[in-house]
Amino acid sequence: MKRIYAIEKWCIDCKRCEVACKAFHSKSGDVVKSYLMEGDALKSRIHVEGTLDLSIAVNCRHCEEPKCVEGCISGAMQKNPETGMVFSDPEKCVGCRTCVSMCPYGCVSIETVENRSIALKCDFCGEALGEPGVPRCVATCPNNALIYVKSEDC
Repeated sequence: MKRIYAIEKWCIDCKRCEVACKAFHSKSGDVVKSYLMEGDALKSRIHVEGTLDLSIAVNCRHCEEPKCVEGCISGAMQKNPETGMVFSDPEKCVGCRTCVSMCPYGCVSIETVENRSIALKCDFCGEALGEPGVPRCVATCPNNALIYVKSEDC
């Protein structure tokens, strides 16, 4: 399966990956409109940690044996056996936050949508929904600090 890897020495803390992720997952799909209309309600599924001198983008690793899936009490967090992709089904999510505490990388977050708390994580920008392509965070990185490559490692 393909995975997104971050190359720390090339990351300049610009957070363009976060902006691209938020825009893709917004209602409008447009960077400016999404920030003007949805603002702080939007959550990025990738987070840049650190400072300009030393930073790195942190995103879901789609682990071989995902702890978030193991800890999910409602069955919302699942792993596709064919693709290896770990995804969250918002219809099943009860917002208990167990997946957040179980993820060893801190890559699952909770967002309030229509007065419900649901778990969010990287979905390779719709690939879980059958929309293959290069994830927006990778496509928008100006320094190629994010790469999307086939790998068997977690």
